[in-house]
Amino acid sequence: MSPLPRRSLLKAAAVAGAAAQFSWALGAKDAEAAPRAAAADTDPVTLHWLEDGGLGAAPGTTLGVPWPRGAFREDQTFALTDADGKDVPVQSWPIAYWPDGSLKWTAHAVSSGTGKLTLAAGSPAVPAGKVTVDKRGGTVDVSTGVITARIGTSGSTIVKSVTRGSTEIARNGRLVLIRQPEIEDEDQGAVRTERFDGVVDAVAVEQSGPVRAVVRIDGRHRRGSRSWLPFSIRLYFYAGADSFRMVHTITYDGKQEPGRASGDFIRGLGVRFTVPMRDESYDRHVRLGGEGSGLLREAVKGITGLRRDPGAAVQAAQYAGRKLPDPATWDQRVTTRLRYIPEWGDYTLSQLSADGFTVRKRTKKGHGWIGAGGGRRASGFGYVGGVSGGLSFGLRDFWEKHPSQLDVRAAHTDEAEVTLWLWSPEAQPMDLRFYHNGMGQDTYPEQLEGLNITYEDYEPGFGTPYGIARTSELLFWANESTPSPETLAEQVAAVRVLPQLAAPPKQLIKARVLGPGLYSEPDRSTPAKAKIEDHLDFLFTYYKDQVEQRRWYGFWDYGDIMHTYDAVRHQWRYDIGGYAWDNSELSPDIWLWMAYLRSGRADIFRFAESMTRHTGEVDVYHLGRWAGLGTRHGVQHYADSAKQQRIANTTYRRYYYFLTADERVGDLMHANVDSDETFLALDPLRKIRTEPYTPDRHALSIGFGTDWSGLVSAWLTEWERKGPKWEKARARVLSTMETIAAQPNGFVQGSGLYDLDTGRFAVAAAPVVGVSHLSAVFGLNELCAELIDLVDMPEFNEAYFDYCRYFNATKAEQAARYGSHFGTLLLFQGHSRLDAYAAVRTGDAALARRAWAKFYGSDGYTESSSWKTEPLSGPATLVAGSEAAWVATNDTALYGLAAIENLALLGDRMP
Repeated sequence: MSPLPRRSLLKAAAVAGAAAQFSWALGAKDAEAAPRAAAADTDPVTLHWLEDGGLGAAPGTTLGVPWPRGAFREDQTFALTDADGKDVPVQSWPIAYWPDGSLKWTAHAVSSGTGKLTLAAGSPAVPAGKVTVDKRGGTVDVSTGVITARIGTSGSTIVKSVTRGSTEIARNGRLVLIRQPEIEDEDQGAVRTERFDGVVDAVAVEQSGPVRAVVRIDGRHRRGSRSWLPFSIRLYFYAGADSFRMVHTITYDGKQEPGRASGDFIRGLGVRFTVPMRDESYDRHVRLGGEGSGLLREAVKGITGLRRDPGAAVQAAQYAGRKLPDPATWDQRVTTRLRYIPEWGDYTLSQLSADGFTVRKRTKKGHGWIGAGGGRRASGFGYVGGVSGGLSFGLRDFWEKHPSQLDVRAAHTDEAEVTLWLWSPEAQPMDLRFYHNGMGQDTYPEQLEGLNITYEDYEPGFGTPYGIARTSELLFWANESTPSPETLAEQVAAVRVLPQLAAPPKQLIKARVLGPGLYSEPDRSTPAKAKIEDHLDFLFTYYKDQVEQRRWYGFWDYGDIMHTYDAVRHQWRYDIGGYAWDNSELSPDIWLWMAYLRSGRADIFRFAESMTRHTGEVDVYHLGRWAGLGTRHGVQHYADSAKQQRIANTTYRRYYYFLTADERVGDLMHANVDSDETFLALDPLRKIRTEPYTPDRHALSIGFGTDWSGLVSAWLTEWERKGPKWEKARARVLSTMETIAAQPNGFVQGSGLYDLDTGRFAVAAAPVVGVSHLSAVFGLNELCAELIDLVDMPEFNEAYFDYCRYFNATKAEQAARYGSHFGTLLLFQGHSRLDAYAAVRTGDAALARRAWAKFYGSDGYTESSSWKTEPLSGPATLVAGSEAAWVATNDTALYGLAAIENLALLGDRMP
């Protein structure tokens, strides 16, 4: 993105009225929307579960289903049936609209049903026991028909009680934070900690049934007069369920400074419940999930393995979790000595790395711990209770987001305590300090020199974690008795892989959503197509395997991948500046989601899901001076000084939101609606400008590529969702499209002066060529395909088609069209998808031929690339595995997207 010279800026401001025909007010007219489709497809949609097993023990599932433009009016209702034609209760609501007001995406909540389900227009079945929400006094009471949760609206108790029938299963659900104010790097000093409790600031009921209820709780962690670490909790309840789901988000707003031992170091972060214990100690049970569906199955007072035998039936009943017969019926040599059998009240399972967990127990506080086993990767599941009821609990991605821990305390007393630690207090404190001292890079010229050696864009004070966030998911079951092993295994499975219903690829393609025409189902009908499909499979499998081999896990890291490989060290460049964590560079997020949209593969969905959870939370600022901006790739996810719109890009979140209706991701997208304001806070081109520039809210320099694609994605999404600012967002979409199209060189102009108050770019007085190889590789093509499909604006279409025509053109062709060529460019293979898109939209056969020529024979991966891995073992590498030293994530994202889109657009015109 080339900055406009100062003299051009002044001229542009003077002639801003030259495009008066593109009035800002036009952005408010429905007539600007593309015309409604002539024939709408309203056929029923067959839904499938991503993995086998259906809903299992999960409380419910919610999915998004797209519809062709004009298919259904806003007030359409939907019915769901199972494979036998029986009605399945469903709750439906709109989550996006076409410009003509018809439904684009609908969300559907389901709490029952197995196998394939069919969704069609009709009257929904109502569950026999509806979810109900009752606001009274200082609580919000939610009943599923099986359990009732009483949610606090103030104070430090999030969930006051969970009851099943007349039995209280859990109470006093609360958030726990342990702060360590000082960290010692060696073995000196004493460790001091402080406990903070989550305190509620606001509670909102977002849905109230009949199938699904959602309650949002916001607050901060407090101790004395200090409040920090804001949290946002959502609790999900489904009709007929004996369980509920918690989505837990924290945003870091503490202070940690490089070189200083003092700061806000998190030593433990958890969710805690009290569980009433009513049964005899030999009828109380503890279960902790090990590897797979494995369980530690113990009683607080065990009567198996004793020197005296109470009887085989008694022992079997305790191991199974059933109520024991009256001790008077046992062998009296056991009964008369019960008081001498220890009661084990405390249990801990800690997973401090991705490769090992340990279990220990003790009788009670003040007494020694006894090792109780261990293994490699625990499921994150536990249970404590007895034959009269108990609480099952689980933390999703338990070992992947280590260090994590499960605690059961005081199970031998009247009140046990359960803590699910999202950050284990047994691990090292959460150290988020920047990783080096700057090495003298105090000026822009020095920082550019550093960029030229490590590819890191350093700037003092910019490598801060202040404002990053992380979301975790938890499940809780209120059991009427200790569950059977089979039920426990189902609960473990739900924790490990939360069941998800999905619409098939055919429906996504037919509805023309999330990139109309840009993806098609895998097709191996010709050798050329089959070879590309093989390459796509190879790349996904390789990255999935690298996550495991390289241990790309951890609380802050899980979901991201690395940027570039070091063939000499046989290692990804995890410690070298901008070559380390990828942070969405060149859109691997879109590659993965496109791969899922076309295939419906569960493994791709789960990979993309973890990336969306990561990149939307950790790589983006949600508080502070850079809220709304993301951070460029680096050694730490927040290390680089390039805080940019391209990483906060709403495009990367849209897929997951529309496929699942996930409210947290919806929050992230809505928060970006006003992110054009961030250009007042930080000039992304500050280090390379050659002329003076001071941000002015009426003349902000914003690029038409990486900047605008992120902005317009947020506006488009708010418009489609009819969010609180949808009318402003719609106006911004249309006014910026109009004023980009009105530039002397359209998109090739590169950037323009944007007015925050009018939402318009000033039309430059003179043409400028400002093309960057990065402009279109952060979702611009995918967004423009949606915009062109949605909005009837021929001038914009032609401006974008012209950009597509000339990026991969020869320099002579560029100069002939624009007066000068585009300079030294790269990423031609990735841009072949622009050739393909423009070829189809304009009917240009030459562009179609060039698309495949650039795909097969420019930069990036070629047919002569290795397309295989080589084995690795010691002493060349830390962990035995494999490598493909020729693979780089930039190339992977670009090849993946070009392959998928070119096949969809020009698969019938392959050379």
